[in-house]
Amino acid sequence: MITPELFDHLVELAALELSPDQAEYLRQQLNNQLKALEELVAVPLEAGIPPALHGVTYPPDIRPPIRGDEWLPNPHVETILNQAPEREERYIVVPDIPHQDLE
Repeated sequence: MITPELFDHLVELAALELSPDQAEYLRQQLNNQLKALEELVAVPLEAGIPPALHGVTYPPDIRPPIRGDEWLPNPHVETILNQAPEREERYIVVPDIPHQDLE
């Protein structure tokens, strides 16, 4: 369970600004997700079942072929770059994200 103290610490690490109501709502939602995961973990499974196995059969004869990756260049690159507040050559400059080194 995510306690209010742990949640406050996580919010600080993520550099989020939340109102008390938003924080409590989000904490409750995260705890609901953790509860759902705990319920899934509690489901008994037979030994040797592969992790990706699921109940819906998807045999190769009905599976669509894997499509190849295809690069499609954007025709409006200059328009997009001209909207950036700051750029260097053909790169958009973004503000540095403040962080602390964890030791």
